[in-house]
Amino acid sequence: MSDNGRLDFDRAWDLYNNADFHELGRMAHGVRIEKHPEPVVSYVVDRNINYSNVCVCGCRFCAFFRPPGHPECYVLGKSELSSKIEETLSLGGTQILMQGGHHPDLRLSFYEDMLRFIKTSFPIHVHSFSPPEIVHFARLEGISTGEVISRLRAAGLDSIPGGGAEILVDCVRERVSPRKCSAGEWLAVMEEAHNQGLRTTATMMFGHEEEPRHRIEHLFALRGLQDRTGGFTAFIPWAFQPQNTAISREPETAVSYLRLLAVSRLVLDNIDNIQASWVTMGPKIAQLALFFGANDFGSTMIEENVVAAAGVSFRLSIDEIRKIIESAGFDPRQRTMAYKWVGK
Repeated sequence: MSDNGRLDFDRAWDLYNNADFHELGRMAHGVRIEKHPEPVVSYVVDRNINYSNVCVCGCRFCAFFRPPGHPECYVLGKSELSSKIEETLSLGGTQILMQGGHHPDLRLSFYEDMLRFIKTSFPIHVHSFSPPEIVHFARLEGISTGEVISRLRAAGLDSIPGGGAEILVDCVRERVSPRKCSAGEWLAVMEEAHNQGLRTTATMMFGHEEEPRHRIEHLFALRGLQDRTGGFTAFIPWAFQPQNTAISREPETAVSYLRLLAVSRLVLDNIDNIQASWVTMGPKIAQLALFFGANDFGSTMIEENVVAAAGVSFRLSIDEIRKIIESAGFDPRQRTMAYKWVGK
């Protein structure tokens, strides 16, 4: 521990490597109960919409993207977008999460027009454009990321997802995603977004080509930014899925996932919510995560394409999510992106 009682790097590293598995879970669950004493687990009803799969990055961990000119390339039109949003609303959804590749030809005006169309047509929260996309837009336009965020906000952007973080250590990013923004750029986009009044989430994709110590460095980078801005609503760690990608390795185990989740809850003392990842780990491990620091079950994922492209295709209905939460002894409650209750 540091002098102010917070977990410091050396102690976090020691716990991650050496703490008894069940004791680590107990510690993380204790912090979770301190932050959220009511026996409630939240979830959000939303849809992941990938507006395009065209991308020039060629990240080695991605099985979803298609390079420009590939016969399977697409860009969603407004009619397809409308159908997806209408279905989301009909199922009780409150938001859409929109992300895409680094398309070399779509200018910022395309995204502004898409946002204006959505916000004038549908009563829905738009949680869109991860930091690498925003850096990409800025480079194409020759303007600052701050101006990009300001223009997207004016067009209707409500919040920013934490995608593209992978591991926030540049030596790792240079190996797995060399054409994507740096760790510093990712953090700077989030800091600018927070300073402009947008809330965001934070993520970690682990289990590819990083070293275990890099995972702890990632957590402390997020904690430092949250100390400055308080803009993150949640943290979502998820394990890399190697199938159909250019990285060959065995997937992370349930124990390694829960261990990382627990340490995340202990380190990120200034981020209120930790989200379980049933999409990558499956419902039973996600249920266990509720006793290793997680207080949120994430999204219903009415649609999900990126993880599915890597050969993982868990699917859960709203009723199934609620039953899983209830069978763990918690009260399921639907929330918004900002963790406000829906229908209460």
